[in-house]
Amino acid sequence: MITIIGSGKVGTAIAFLCISTSLDDVLLVNRTKDKAIGEALDISNAVPENSNVSIQGTDDFSKIIGSDIIVITASTGTYLKSRTEMMGAQVKMIKDIAQEIKKHCPSAIILIVSNPLDVLTYVFQKETKILRNKVIGIASSLDSSRFRYLLSEKFKLKQSQINNVMVLGEHGDSMVPIFSGVKINKMNLLEMIDEAEQNLITTEIRNYWKSLRNFKSRSQFGIAKNTFDVLNSIIKNNELIIPASIVLNGEYDEKDVSMGVPVKINKDGIKEIIEIKLNQAEHSLLKISAQTIRDCINSL
Repeated sequence: MITIIGSGKVGTAIAFLCISTSLDDVLLVNRTKDKAIGEALDISNAVPENSNVSIQGTDDFSKIIGSDIIVITASTGTYLKSRTEMMGAQVKMIKDIAQEIKKHCPSAIILIVSNPLDVLTYVFQKETKILRNKVIGIASSLDSSRFRYLLSEKFKLKQSQINNVMVLGEHGDSMVPIFSGVKINKMNLLEMIDEAEQNLITTEIRNYWKSLRNFKSRSQFGIAKNTFDVLNSIIKNNELIIPASIVLNGEYDEKDVSMGVPVKINKDGIKEIIEIKLNQAEHSLLKISAQTIRDCINSL
């Protein structure tokens, strides 16, 4: 069973993908019981014919017992200027959720989607002492999807023509697009753009969520699909390589901080942290990003 804590736009989009593809049973947990029940009633009509999956809604954490994976999408409000602006309230929320999970389902793999993503991933892992490979922050893969989309628009190409696109570090204003690894029709991206263009694209990726909010209230489908891909990888044991946030212990010369790095995911969660080669500029920016996250953690 997959438990999704939070029945807003993102949580319900993830639930819809899981149910409509018959991935697994889903339990929606929400502080407003009627909201969880209503969304479950709606999504239940997307169960495919001859499928055995089901979806239920509740506000009762005791019902998460037996969950294989728990996805946390809950939020205390809507941020407008920065993903860290509600950090205090969000940290309190994640600590409360952590205690419920520790009490009822300590063996589950945890996917964190709530913001500030890297801080909450760190706090949750330290609060529960669950193995770090089983506490995964999902966001850097979304930033990578946005990077790929922006490149496809710039070069007027299909996204499938652009490979090895990756964004590391904070899911926030210090995120680091890794230009050095990108291939466009097998050509190195850095041979096609100059430093000014790199800086412009970096700013566009970092501000993508703000640009999107000029047209709708918040993003939901991109992060839902990226989260679903991780759920699918774990449940079906299909190895997946993406950037995701994990508490580091020396990898990329960083310790005691959680940030987006390339990982290999399978049925056990994160099977391996992959250390890729970065150029000097990227390495320096990643150090700054790690320190940005660490400063947020230390301010708690």
